[in-house]
Amino acid sequence: MKSLTPRRLRAIGVLLAALLPTALVGPVARADTPVIPDFTDGFGLTQVAGATEVHSGTDFTITVTTPQVSGPHRIRVFLPRGYAADPDKRWPVTYFLHGGGGNVNDAAAALALRSDEMITVIPDGGLRGWYTDWLMQHTAAGAARWETFHLEQVIPYIDANLRTVPDRRHRAVTGLSMGGSGALHYAQARPDLFGHTASLSGGIDFAMVEVRATVLATELNLTGAWCAVSSSSSSSGTGTCTGFGPYVDSDAVFGSPYPFLGADRLWNAYDPAAPANLSKLHDTQVTLYTGDRGLIDARTARAAATFKARLDRLGIPSRLVDYGNGASLSPGCDGGHNYGCWAAAFADFVPRLEAAFATAATN
Repeated sequence: MKSLTPRRLRAIGVLLAALLPTALVGPVARADTPVIPDFTDGFGLTQVAGATEVHSGTDFTITVTTPQVSGPHRIRVFLPRGYAADPDKRWPVTYFLHGGGGNVNDAAAALALRSDEMITVIPDGGLRGWYTDWLMQHTAAGAARWETFHLEQVIPYIDANLRTVPDRRHRAVTGLSMGGSGALHYAQARPDLFGHTASLSGGIDFAMVEVRATVLATELNLTGAWCAVSSSSSSSGTGTCTGFGPYVDSDAVFGSPYPFLGADRLWNAYDPAAPANLSKLHDTQVTLYTGDRGLIDARTARAAATFKARLDRLGIPSRLVDYGNGASLSPGCDGGHNYGCWAAAFADFVPRLEAAFATAATN
């Protein structure tokens, strides 16, 4: 048998590279991996090396850590197809906030979010983060300053690493279910950041007993019906949902939910439908979508109607699309709490948002 000299080894390597599938040959697969923008750490965020998921040249997920929220957290990004080809162009940005029990991959179910006119950013919001800085920071869930993470870290981090137009006229925040209340809350908390906001089937009236009960159910990890209507696009509604994470105190997020002697002050301070918070939307384009069928959307329709009526009384323009049983929105929508409706709602909303961004660019 002839010895395997370095020359023969190289020859065998070339032969194997030609015969084996490229997926089995590490260097070749890496060479074929689409190029995505490099990210530089900053604003309290540290990128986790080796954890980036590249779905395509315009669709990738990075993972970061921060002292503000325990554990590593993913941020998915959809770039316009023309992003790399026009290195001098800057783009508007839409932030998508997923719902309870969901994750950053849920946005893939709404094809309209893959826009060629804007960047879409999907930050992790936790299984039940509720887009706020929790009252209790030493629960089994660990540090949970979700609002700080998103508004003070993720947004400037994205502006520093991608070619954005970093002003409120070119930045939107949207979300569904838990993320719908989060989107309106963020627009109210930081009107300097967002000129556009949209809530889809959002729990947006925190005075409603049903909304407070939902938050408590996620804190206590009571799955049951809530898990069956999880807003995750991967939830089948057949009991496969794994819940909302470890049990935490029922007062962990907003404190006591009971309206006695001001005990529920944090609920009221967050409440997107509170008149004091609504008044902060006077210069923001507001859009609401909801069906009215099923356990959840029967309530979100009521919350959306209250929200819209209060905005009207304040003289603040807004757009409410209550698509009822879904027939007016899409053949795939049944009026319930699911992506069959939300994907169609985004298909209606995104072109309107793109037009608003384009108008802002010319003014």
